[in-house]
Amino acid sequence: MDFPICVTCGVQYAGPRPDCPICEDERQYVGWEGQRWTTLEELRGGHRGRVAEEGPGVVGIGTEPSVAIGQRALLLRAPTGNVLWDMVTHIDDDLVRRVNDLGGVSAIAISHPHYYGTMIEWARAFDATVHIHEADRRWVARPDDAVAFWSGDTLELADGLTLINAGVHFAGGQVLHWRDARALFSGDIVQVVDDRDWVSFMYSYPNYIPERPRTVRRALRLLEPYDFDRVYGAWWNKIVYSGGKEAVRRSAERYLSHALDDE
Repeated sequence: MDFPICVTCGVQYAGPRPDCPICEDERQYVGWEGQRWTTLEELRGGHRGRVAEEGPGVVGIGTEPSVAIGQRALLLRAPTGNVLWDMVTHIDDDLVRRVNDLGGVSAIAISHPHYYGTMIEWARAFDATVHIHEADRRWVARPDDAVAFWSGDTLELADGLTLINAGVHFAGGQVLHWRDARALFSGDIVQVVDDRDWVSFMYSYPNYIPERPRTVRRALRLLEPYDFDRVYGAWWNKIVYSGGKEAVRRSAERYLSHALDDE
């Protein structure tokens, strides 16, 4: 519980250090009060887990009050074993018990480094492997044998559960397609916006840096073979509830029409 956690991004590091490279990168930021640290022990004093249904076969896992960026994770209750998509920082015995009551966690996959949170704590609590794309290896703040790096464009986690290296936001930015649920789990690689019939694409959200058009086009090509109705974003209720594939296509067209083409 003594491993340091960055207050701004919520990522846990392997040991004390003066800086958080994830926050010093131009896609994030150092808090206005400077670099600050906390620990799981401190968080457990004032936070608790939130578990609530987010869709058919999908359970949201978050923290009250929210920590760092404030995203929630999603537990996909698949017949082949539950997959935890994305990550939160908070974890305690009660939250582990509640997740175990839902069938536990067979595998973990995280969209990008801003959401790595306490992934090693979660992996050890459920004896699960964390699947990260090789292109984001350098951002893993607490190296551990629980992390499995993969390469290429896609990885089949189980029958009908496929990781896709969309490469938006981070070179290893990944989304998860669940065939049987006709759903895409996108974190903020494909960002569900407040008008939930649309999505968007950014290199940096807090610093308003747009993603490169060629990167968005590549992501569209990789997503083309997959059908999905729903798109689950990174926060509670940030969901495209129907027509998800068409929403991604037309959103990309709108984005590209406003972007300065670099090709």
